Amino acid sequence: MKRTILLVEDDMLMREVITDYFQKEQWDVLEAENGRIALDLFEQNSVDLVVLDIMMPEIDGWSVCRRIREKSDVPIMIITARAEDEDHLMGFELGADEYVTKPLSPRVLVARATALMKRTEGTVGREGDTLVYGQLTVNRAAYTVYVAGTKINLSPKEYELLLFLIKHYGKVLPREYILDAVWGYDYLGDLRTVDTHIKKLRAKLGDEGRSIATVIRSGYKFEMER
Repeated sequence: MKRTILLVEDDMLMREVITDYFQKEQWDVLEAENGRIALDLFEQNSVDLVVLDIMMPEIDGWSVCRRIREKSDVPIMIITARAEDEDHLMGFELGADEYVTKPLSPRVLVARATALMKRTEGTVGREGDTLVYGQLTVNRAAYTVYVAGTKINLSPKEYELLLFLIKHYGKVLPREYILDAVWGYDYLGDLRTVDTHIKKLRAKLGDEGRSIATVIRSGYKFEMER
């Protein structure tokens, strides 16, 4: 199936190189050199993926991401030369699905975009009641979790944490972001709360607990080997 990407990048040379790589993989590419053009193109076309630079003239990438998220759940990949944790958190809070730091390899960018589309179009992330991945089954309507057919008893917070990790499949989530999203911004506990709950959740999931990976000096991500 041929997909359409909206590529938003003010560096003309970078934009041309990225476009060339996506077109070689049979993507249709809409190019925008600033945020205003990007929003116009998004309104006028059916887009499957947005690859969005942050530092742009007229309307910056944060504003473009926010305005797209107000009306669409299209996958968004942010690319930027800035690598600060605060920027990563900002992107996730605005609803970005992937975060890529420059300098980047166009070949790797296309591969990550393809993987993101496969995850988005797959079982995980759909709005259906049942999520299935490997031996793990989560029924969101019944609030139940099964591993290899055996029901697993989770606390409400463990259940909410698991759903949050699955929702962001393959994405590295900083501890601060997990704490704010699952426990709330006004929670007075520290980051060890996240670590403790992750440890308990892994233990209860048994062999499937390995799907919750620790990313050193970054956080956690949910990703299961196929």
